Amino acid sequence: MPNLIVKNKAVYLTEPWRMLIFLLLAQVAVAFVGRSIGPLGVLIGEDLSLTKSQIGMLPAALFLGQAVASVPAGFLTDRLGSRILLLISAFCLGLSFLAMMLLGQFWAVLLMVMFGGFGYGSMHPVTNRGIIYWFTLKQRGTAMGIKQMGVTAGAALAGLILLPLAAEFGWRPVMMAACFLLLVSGLFSYFVYRDAPEQEKSAGPAGLVEFYKSMFKMFKNKALMLVSFSAMGLNGSQMCLNTYLVIFAFERLGFSLVLSGILLVISEVSGSLGRIAWGMISDFLFNGNRVVILLIITVLTAFSSVTLAFIPNVPFWAIVPIVVVFGFCVSGFNGIWMNLASELVPREQAGISSGISITLGSIGAVLIPPIYGYTVDQTSSFTFGWLLITGLMLIVFAMLTYLAMTTKQKMPSNSR
Repeated sequence: MPNLIVKNKAVYLTEPWRMLIFLLLAQVAVAFVGRSIGPLGVLIGEDLSLTKSQIGMLPAALFLGQAVASVPAGFLTDRLGSRILLLISAFCLGLSFLAMMLLGQFWAVLLMVMFGGFGYGSMHPVTNRGIIYWFTLKQRGTAMGIKQMGVTAGAALAGLILLPLAAEFGWRPVMMAACFLLLVSGLFSYFVYRDAPEQEKSAGPAGLVEFYKSMFKMFKNKALMLVSFSAMGLNGSQMCLNTYLVIFAFERLGFSLVLSGILLVISEVSGSLGRIAWGMISDFLFNGNRVVILLIITVLTAFSSVTLAFIPNVPFWAIVPIVVVFGFCVSGFNGIWMNLASELVPREQAGISSGISITLGSIGAVLIPPIYGYTVDQTSSFTFGWLLITGLMLIVFAMLTYLAMTTKQKMPSNSR
């Protein structure tokens, strides 16, 4: 009997981390296909004779789909659990991008990318809720950071693997292979992943009236709205860095395209490390306090952007530390954001709360980069573009400070 107790305890301690591996693999697979729109955009544009602005509309369509799908996906996750939604999200993205691969009209391609965004965006509340149920409060920051690293890892793999293959064999067959891999990974996740026992017990009927009641209740949650509008600024700033860093380094600093591309890789890698590191810092140094971590990230992001705004022509090695800090912060905040959005409500509402927060945060990713580009076009200078991010960080800092002053981040049923 004692041996059985010890064995059960070992399973209880290791099972959450085993489930985390499956959630991470699902997140990587979805990002590998969804975020491939970025690196493959040039080849898709050449094939379909697209303008630069049309190419830029492809990732915008993806995030628009994410914004539309996140709330209903979160609601369904709260009712049905994460396991079945892992399969549905993977198939929604995979089948949409397979259909997109077969089309030749831009409007139809754009529509399929948006439909794919439904699956891409659904994966966030689905996996977030799995983290909330499998891990305790003081473990979630680390677990969520590891899971969120799958987004940047998938995006990096798309650039490292899909782009060279697409340049050699064409983007359509490469996209088809990636989509089939995603469909297989969706089936794999469904068969190996298990919802936490408490999550399974919380499942209930998913009525439309109940959905609207839950949604409007979330919109009345002042703390959740402050976090979500803060994420809007941080998310938009992250997309500005990812979109314009290469152009800034090439045109403004005079680096070669190769070195400019290396800066983007450095930024993405730093963001991946940041997603884990900020979660661990939150768990072990700040006792699970997420707001203070977001305040630190906001301050460091503001300093990084203002530094780039006024930096003179410098050698490559001198710009690297700035990009490391910038990426570590603005591309590494996502795990903390996901945790906070899920922890501000009872666990049985974690899916829809993170879905609403992702919807609002995605609006920043759609709107802010074009505003940045318009600012640079009108002023013929990147200075005001980076200062735009600095200004956004001041607004975000004010909202988070107000949140810290008015609430103590109470999580009555979420802090086991």
